[in-house]
Amino acid sequence: MSTITPPAYVTQSEEQYNKNFDPQVAKRLAGFIRPYSWRLILALFFMGGASAASVAGPYFIKIAIDNGFTANNIPLLRQTILLFVATTIIQWICTYFRVRNMAVVGQVVIYDLRKALFDHLQKLSINFYSHYSVGRVITRVINDVEVLRDFLTWGMLAIVRDVFVLIGIIIAMLSLNLKLSLITFTVLPFMALATYIFRREARRNYRKVRAAISWVNSVLAENINAVRVVQAFSRQKLNYQQFSEFTNRYHLQMSINAAKISSVYFPVVDVLGAIATALVVWFGGTAVLGSQISAGVLVAFVLYIDRYFEPIRDLFRRIDALQTTMAGGERILGLLDVPIEVQDSPEAMDLPKIVGDVSFDHVSFHYSDDPSLVLEDICLEVPAGSTVALVGETGAGKTTLVKLLSRFHDPTSGALLVDQHDLRSVTQNSLRSQMGIVLQDPFLFNGSVKENILFGRLDATDSEIRAAATAVGATDFIDQMKHGFDTIVQEGGVMLSVGQRQLISFARALLADPRILILDEATSSVDTQTELIIQKALERLLRGRTSFVIAHRLSTIQGADLIVVMHDGRIVEKGTHIELLEQKGYYYDLHNTGFKD
Repeated sequence: MSTITPPAYVTQSEEQYNKNFDPQVAKRLAGFIRPYSWRLILALFFMGGASAASVAGPYFIKIAIDNGFTANNIPLLRQTILLFVATTIIQWICTYFRVRNMAVVGQVVIYDLRKALFDHLQKLSINFYSHYSVGRVITRVINDVEVLRDFLTWGMLAIVRDVFVLIGIIIAMLSLNLKLSLITFTVLPFMALATYIFRREARRNYRKVRAAISWVNSVLAENINAVRVVQAFSRQKLNYQQFSEFTNRYHLQMSINAAKISSVYFPVVDVLGAIATALVVWFGGTAVLGSQISAGVLVAFVLYIDRYFEPIRDLFRRIDALQTTMAGGERILGLLDVPIEVQDSPEAMDLPKIVGDVSFDHVSFHYSDDPSLVLEDICLEVPAGSTVALVGETGAGKTTLVKLLSRFHDPTSGALLVDQHDLRSVTQNSLRSQMGIVLQDPFLFNGSVKENILFGRLDATDSEIRAAATAVGATDFIDQMKHGFDTIVQEGGVMLSVGQRQLISFARALLADPRILILDEATSSVDTQTELIIQKALERLLRGRTSFVIAHRLSTIQGADLIVVMHDGRIVEKGTHIELLEQKGYYYDLHNTGFKD
């Protein structure tokens, strides 16, 4: 099988987490367990009982052989056998309650962790999602968290149990016969060497497996989201080949490589265990024949050897799982550590009900990872109730300007004020609750038409919902649908046309009764007939609201109170439609080349 080179973002992600074990990662993950410490302590209690019962079993066999069977003491033989059965039952009961408690801990910890991830993802800036694919986010929240749950449920206490059992068996073996114990321990250096090599290789390979899963999820999400484009260009066969031969095969290669490491390590442990057993039987059998030790001691020792290597095998099987968990844990914490660029200050106040005066006071902005300016020295005064049209070529900074107004970003310098309140001094929720935004490509959630319109104002009545839909001309097609406002539109609104989705998004924004309304090329994706419906509604609905309209159509722009012309992140002209045409400047050229309907 030829080696496949993954995309750059996969290898970069792998390198980011390709470091030695960091106890801080384990400490932070343990912080999610701390609220459920009492269950953990209870599970530890049952684990101790099960471990003690496991260690006691061979010793009862020794007593049964030496003091019962050999001495022909039937009552003692019977009692010893009953004690052996009792320890087995105790071990089963204790294991049951240990697993049950840890299953609960695993589930509630993952519940809390996914809540923390979702909450953090909701607060991250728009800039984060332009650099981080949806598939990678889903991998963190679903796959990596699920790996952590499996380890918490089955692996964490199992490691402690294996250590306890191992210590108990070593003590029991030493108390039975020092010479046979030392013979058994001769294989430990070889096992330590094998374990060191295994841990190093497993750590490296499981990081690659997690990165490969991230790649698979990212490609799946991209192809599902773009299924219409894929089918429109008949790319199904080519995309299948690329997914099968590269994405999925890379994951297969990494998984097989990880499995190869385990397939070598565990047989080595078994062989070393068999060698130790053979040595003990040889020397122990000779000692029994020479009457140096009893037969019961030899039998108990053979049983202890089997149980001695069982926790060792299980312990490093758990370490195998720990490699996966640590790789996933690093990625989860890495996502939680992504800084929230826009945060409310501790002194932030709720923005009172606004009138709608907006002021850009020498505002400049650039992204944190790109020092080049996107907006430079923007000065703009917008009185309440005015409609401002933002025009300019693609990349001029129009959308960034309204993103600053929505406080999706904070200015790099200068200040942006609403009713003389610096937006950095008020809470984001109190600001956005008084704003309405309609995007060029509206998104509808999987639910009814009514639920999608209600998204911005959950306490609205049915009559208010219908009034908002009527105001934007959406009731004509909604009433024709099978279940009217209760019709399910499915995720993304795939059952509706672009124009219908846009009208519903208009109704959603207007139902919230915003004081500031932002239309980001909201009419560019609709047909002329639908645009006429929207224009008639906007003439009435924009009245009394401060509105910022990004548009490329003359019909949307010419009625604005103020037209702001932007170029390379700066305001180059501003005025009314007639005034700007008379100047015969930048707007005049744009009008002649792109705005003629």
